[in-house]
Amino acid sequence: MMKKLLLSAVFAAFMVVNTFAQDAGMNGSPTQEGNFLVEVNTGFGGAEGAWAHGANTGIGYTSQGDTSMLMIGGEGGYFIQDDLAVKVGLGISNDGDDTTVSYKIGGKYYVDSKYPVQADITGSTYEIGNESPLWFGLQAGYAYFVHHNVAIEPGVRFNTSLNDDFSDESVFELRVGFSMFF
Repeated sequence: MMKKLLLSAVFAAFMVVNTFAQDAGMNGSPTQEGNFLVEVNTGFGGAEGAWAHGANTGIGYTSQGDTSMLMIGGEGGYFIQDDLAVKVGLGISNDGDDTTVSYKIGGKYYVDSKYPVQADITGSTYEIGNESPLWFGLQAGYAYFVHHNVAIEPGVRFNTSLNDDFSDESVFELRVGFSMFF
């Protein structure tokens, strides 16, 4: 039930943004200077990856033992020059007991306007002891444009912890992103 509700919400949000983007009448390349980027990502790193990371601005659902976690988030960016966007992200996770707010800031560059490469810092309000998670992430993929302003972006992501007291592990993920440009 929760998965169907989540997919319905994502689909509805995607359609609203798509309608707005088409009405904006974008000319030229979707990754040209002055355009905006809105994206939603899914991550497939296994339940251990989602629990170990503790900070997520994507959409996902995972279960470990008797506890499940729902993650909802998105990212947006602005192209400061052709193919280079500065990005921010925001996400909310809930495991039934605690709600965590996650944030992301970084940059994304589209090599040849179709191979996205991203570097960012991700953190969250979740705490273990006196420390909240803080991660450095690298991501690369391919932008398959299904429409002039809509792309599906499969890729890989590697996160490494910046604070040893929270976690000294790294997390590898396979991702599928859905991006809209306007």
